[in-house]
Amino acid sequence: MNFLSHFYFERFATHPERVVGSLLPDLLKNFDKSYTFHPQRFEEQLFTHPLGVELSEGWYRHVEVDKLFHSSTYFIDHSHYLRKELDPVIADLPIRGTFLAHIAIELILDHLLIKHELVNVSRLYENLANVNRTVLKNYLITIGVPDVDGFLTFYDKFIAWRYIFEYKDLEQISKPLINISKRIWQFDVTADVHERMTAVLLSYTEERMHDFKDVYVYIQDNLTYLS
Repeated sequence: MNFLSHFYFERFATHPERVVGSLLPDLLKNFDKSYTFHPQRFEEQLFTHPLGVELSEGWYRHVEVDKLFHSSTYFIDHSHYLRKELDPVIADLPIRGTFLAHIAIELILDHLLIKHELVNVSRLYENLANVNRTVLKNYLITIGVPDVDGFLTFYDKFIAWRYIFEYKDLEQISKPLINISKRIWQFDVTADVHERMTAVLLSYTEERMHDFKDVYVYIQDNLTYLS
């Protein structure tokens, strides 16, 4: 799931570190897609501070939420049907249709959370800004992040960009979809591709995503870690 959907499950958290932990795996991947970390191996060091516990609890719930989401019938079915509609749009591009549909479903879900006022985007950014920086930096050092200062610079830029607010407008989502795809493939797109992709996303969301709340209920009902 994307940032806002992970925040949905931590929206009542009482510590910013719990929220930051739930976003940290994806933030680190966005900074460097080769990054893979296993904080559970360092619990003895990380758990010496209660806010280190909060960061790890958010991280562990992130992993479980993604596992439940990606194995759900909801995700599998919608990814399949949306891919079939997107394939003609990207026929001349190197983008893999399964990848694009996967990311598109996650961004559409974030859009729907905003549209239906199920989360407060400002509150997400407040949590990111209010994290204990000393605890966060020590956490990153302990789990083995090679470039902690570089990541924290990226972290601050992520907060300043505030681009998640743009997901309120579904017509803007083709842009991050293309940008995310360009991290993997090299290509250029025309305005026509953006328009056609937007048309598919708009119609699919309007016609097929009325049941979007079901997947959040399913995940919440099946979360085992700190549920």
